[in-house]
Amino acid sequence: MRRISIVGVGLIGGSLGLAWKERRTDLCVTGWDRQPVLEEALRCGAIDRAAPSLAEAAREADAVVLAVPLDAMEDVLQGCAPHVRPGTLVTDVGSVKVEVLRAAERILPVTVPFIGGHPMAGAAEGSLAKADAFLFENATYVLCGQAASAPLLAVAHLVESLGARVIFMDAKQHDRVAACVSHVPQLVATTLMTVVGQRSGLDETYLRLAAGGFRDMTRIASSPFATWQPILEHNRAMVLEAMEEFRAIWQDLTTCIQEGEVDALAPNFDRARVVRTSIPRDFKGFLAPLCDVFVYAEDRPGTLTHITSTLYSHGINIKDIELLKIREGTGGAFRLSFVDEPAADAAITALSDAGCRAHRLT
Repeated sequence: MRRISIVGVGLIGGSLGLAWKERRTDLCVTGWDRQPVLEEALRCGAIDRAAPSLAEAAREADAVVLAVPLDAMEDVLQGCAPHVRPGTLVTDVGSVKVEVLRAAERILPVTVPFIGGHPMAGAAEGSLAKADAFLFENATYVLCGQAASAPLLAVAHLVESLGARVIFMDAKQHDRVAACVSHVPQLVATTLMTVVGQRSGLDETYLRLAAGGFRDMTRIASSPFATWQPILEHNRAMVLEAMEEFRAIWQDLTTCIQEGEVDALAPNFDRARVVRTSIPRDFKGFLAPLCDVFVYAEDRPGTLTHITSTLYSHGINIKDIELLKIREGTGGAFRLSFVDEPAADAAITALSDAGCRAHRLT
């Protein structure tokens, strides 16, 4: 396999190209997208060449990666089908798998194997400008296809070269899990922010106090509706199934509180704590979390510059920063967010060596 075509060179497609260009120098990566996107992809090195048409991108490839939104997937499959050569591998990066695999089976020639893929990496809002060669490092990457088949193993080999961890799943199982740990949480976060938003219109104190746990719980509420509309439409059955289970448990909690039986909630809290502590800490999942470091700083000019320049000098990238509190003449605290625990630990070491008080919550 020497020639890969990436259809859709945005955050995921661009990151795939950058990663393969860095780790697999034997590959020739072709991209197809809107012309301005292709020009930028060539400039940043995400692709080697820009295909003038979808037909050419499909025709010249040993593997075609469909990195387009779910609602564009069927049209792209239709555009590729007449041109892709027998034996060419076709895969996608969509976050719903059952409907995509059904569409591929219906549209692609029988001589063209399709492997469903879903990398557990990304951002609330993504574009080629945010593409990163290390986006898939240690990320879980789900593949759905015929067990132990040559095409499945070939795509797995490509994915592993990104630094990702491959998990083989049945498409229906994937969609059921995604509904529980990604799609319904998005709806919950959106609902929580809607309630607080309505109340904050009457009392701004709600937003002033919405830091800490509430802020972390609702981080994904920043995701645009345009991203989630096709996901919720394509995985509607599994989302409704998970929502019904959520509704039943929520109703039980509501009943306990209504009847003054708050003590009856203890098993729910105990069970939730046990399950929560069982989540692997060294994997990126559907909702890739940031890792926070809290830094205490004196109230004097240059303090923030000292913190950021220290991290810059050590090559540590800050993903998010927030001033939590400040007392004039004394000091305050910053919350710095990093991509993962190793980056956070490295930041603590660098800042401590530079005379700053920094720690993580455990």
